[in-house]
Amino acid sequence: MRYLLALLWIVPALAQQPDTQTKPAEQAAQAPAKTDAKAESPAPATEQWVTGSVDLGYRWLTDIRGSFPQYRSVVNLGEGPKLFGLDLTITDPKKRLFDRLDARAYGWGGDPYSTARVDARKLGIYDFTFDYRNIAYFNAVPSFANPLAPAGFNEQAFDLHRRTMNIGLDLLPGKRFTPYLAFSRNAGYGHGIDTLVNEANDEFAVPTLLRDSTANYRGGVHVAFDRFHVTLEQGGTTFKDDDQSSFTGTNFGDRTTPLLGQTLVLKSLQQSYGIRGHSIYSKVLLTASPFSKLDIYGQFLYSDPKTDVRYTDASTGNFVVQSLLQFFGAQQSLGTGTAVQPHVTGSLGFELRPFRRLRIIESWMTDRYHDAGFGLFTQQLLQTAPLTTLTNTLSPIQIVNYNQEEVNALLDVTSKITLRGGYRYVWGDATVRAGNLSQTGPEVSGELKRNVGLAGLTVRPSQKLSVNLDYEAASSDRVYFRTSLNDYHRARVRAKYQVSGALVLQANFQVLNNQNPSPDIQYDFQSRQNSLAVYWTPAGSKRVSVMAEYDRSTLRSNISFLLPPFLTTAVSAYRDYAHTATSAVDLALVRGAKLTAGGSFFISSGSRPSRYYQPLMRLSVPFGKHVTSNTEWQYYGFGEQFFLFEGFRTHVFMTGLRLTR
Repeated sequence: MRYLLALLWIVPALAQQPDTQTKPAEQAAQAPAKTDAKAESPAPATEQWVTGSVDLGYRWLTDIRGSFPQYRSVVNLGEGPKLFGLDLTITDPKKRLFDRLDARAYGWGGDPYSTARVDARKLGIYDFTFDYRNIAYFNAVPSFANPLAPAGFNEQAFDLHRRTMNIGLDLLPGKRFTPYLAFSRNAGYGHGIDTLVNEANDEFAVPTLLRDSTANYRGGVHVAFDRFHVTLEQGGTTFKDDDQSSFTGTNFGDRTTPLLGQTLVLKSLQQSYGIRGHSIYSKVLLTASPFSKLDIYGQFLYSDPKTDVRYTDASTGNFVVQSLLQFFGAQQSLGTGTAVQPHVTGSLGFELRPFRRLRIIESWMTDRYHDAGFGLFTQQLLQTAPLTTLTNTLSPIQIVNYNQEEVNALLDVTSKITLRGGYRYVWGDATVRAGNLSQTGPEVSGELKRNVGLAGLTVRPSQKLSVNLDYEAASSDRVYFRTSLNDYHRARVRAKYQVSGALVLQANFQVLNNQNPSPDIQYDFQSRQNSLAVYWTPAGSKRVSVMAEYDRSTLRSNISFLLPPFLTTAVSAYRDYAHTATSAVDLALVRGAKLTAGGSFFISSGSRPSRYYQPLMRLSVPFGKHVTSNTEWQYYGFGEQFFLFEGFRTHVFMTGLRLTR
């Protein structure tokens, strides 16, 4: 990356320097006669090929007090030299390989989120795009696993990188026919903790190597005419996942008491997953305006993915088949499976404007897929008398059909008032494999039927004030899941007021109330959010600017569930009441220096009280026309009332230079 940066910065600059190797005789011959002192300079005019900026610097942290795994799970900023940002534009006056090239990069040097993007174009010939992202995911929050597990592992923890790359090339942009090619890849690799689950509900945490990747290849053509546009695309996708777990030692798992007088233990494990998938798909997009008052759009997508799975494991220790009351000291397992999923997605809609003040928008979509698969799992229990072999076969199916139709009418009552009214109908059906406790057979079917009323209002009483209101209410006859939207009301109000040329106020309010009165569910959910924002920029922010935002949110959830082992009815209740605030004040100092102070905080109470503080201060001082120094201090502090061991706090310092051209 540093070599690329140097080339992008230095080579174009050198290319625009005048030739200094001209011979003295040639200089004399080319020298013009002395005339007016105000004559134009003989030095050749040069064009600036490169413009933009580069932010380089160094970040360091003080000692992180408290939980380092929690810090990495929430913040995960690292120390060392950094490329904080790069934004360059290169233009070629001779327009050889490209007319313009834009290069951007942010967060390089070990940060948890790094990006790079290059856009190049040559007018009427091609548009090229390259986008790359590297995201570090780390999660080792003890309270979400089992912090007291005797094995000493934080179950379900992982530390991995996910890299995505997208490349696109459009040929003959702006023409009637524009062919294009595109490629994207998403890959993840890293380490984590997984669990080997025994039939006796004992979980043995073991280290895991995580590896997966997905690649997508597609190509097509855009066909554009005055009244319609069509896109034809053909593509394919490949997927693979190769997770592996291994362990050698003594692992007693989560169970701390003997079972039938014997202690369960894992001595060794070799486990691997091999998953391969591929798919070919076809897509058609259409937009048309056959009349000045009618716009039509549609989309159709068909794919037929196939997946093959292979699983193996070999383990030793002391385990039990609880259904047979049989202990064994070693096992070998082999699982294979295959599945196909024909998938059809389509949508169609139009916008009709029968009158100047009235718009009617109609849309319909459907999504249908059918899974058919076969699986075979064989388990050999060794060190038993006699040798036991367990075999399970599966031939599950999954059929899901989802449909939605929506119509909206928008009426401009006056130039300052717009009304919206609409109706949405959602319906579908699904057949899936039933759970282990099902009393209705190996499969279970469900239906989805929901009626939704829609309403909206936009009021602009003056150029300084605007108010938007959106509301929807729904009633469902059937839903798929216990926590699905059932009988609900959702509303949102947004207001913006330009008090003066320098002061803007924004306010938002939204609420969701969802109920499922079924006697065995009794689900009651409510979420509210209120926010207020102030933006003050006197004299165009020449001396000072202020930004302040405050958000108040509440969440309430109650749902009935069955409590094992006697399946008695209980209620799961969750509450959260939170305050969030963010502010920033920019002050212009002498000689172009600027001071920024502010930060944010989050304070919540209820079922999981938490506090998170993030103040910051930044000083920018210019040194000449092209160099600015940036120094920043930031504090991170996190704590939870019920999980004190997850709290952390640290100071983060950054200093660097911004180079502009």
